[in-house]
Amino acid sequence: MPRLPRETDRQHIAILSGAIAMSLLICFASCEQKKKDMVDIVFDREQTYTMRSTDVSMLISDSGVTRYRIETKEWLVFEEASEPYQYFPEKVHVEKFDTLFQPEARIDADTAYFFTKKKLWKLVGNVEVENLQGERFETSLMYWDQNAEKIYSDQYIRITKGAFVNTGIGFESNQQLTRYRIFRPSAEIPFRQTPPDSTEVGTLASD
Repeated sequence: MPRLPRETDRQHIAILSGAIAMSLLICFASCEQKKKDMVDIVFDREQTYTMRSTDVSMLISDSGVTRYRIETKEWLVFEEASEPYQYFPEKVHVEKFDTLFQPEARIDADTAYFFTKKKLWKLVGNVEVENLQGERFETSLMYWDQNAEKIYSDQYIRITKGAFVNTGIGFESNQQLTRYRIFRPSAEIPFRQTPPDSTEVGTLASD
């Protein structure tokens, strides 16, 4: 004949049942907290880089031909952004070569962005470009569209070749910087004054 549970047994069973229930509640609460923590973590694809390199000096090929050399302190790649891009926050130096690995132009800027799919450079701050003919282009903002093979800006531009200086607002050029136009030009032309061996620069403005 089975033994009927005693009062102490029933108390033990009640205590055990309560402990199990409490453990389940704690586990449920912990799991809910973990789930909530995971939901609260947001991955910002626009601001999180997928690669970072420092003290960079590299050669870049296009269609199997070395066309560019890039030197910079820091290089960040944002491959997961809606518009994938590369960011050069601490000065960038770019040299462009022709198919015979002869330099065509050099570019320096404080900051640069390269939009990978568009093959578009955005150069910002103390932008200085020099072409093969020794002409120096200076501006605060410049775009280099490799697909369209052109360089352009809507900011103040200063172009220097020898003693002649040409300035204006906005310009457009081929990417070799051998054919260009200034949209709102003015010209700074050297002229002689007395004494004959002193040279000053005057400004000739045009609409």
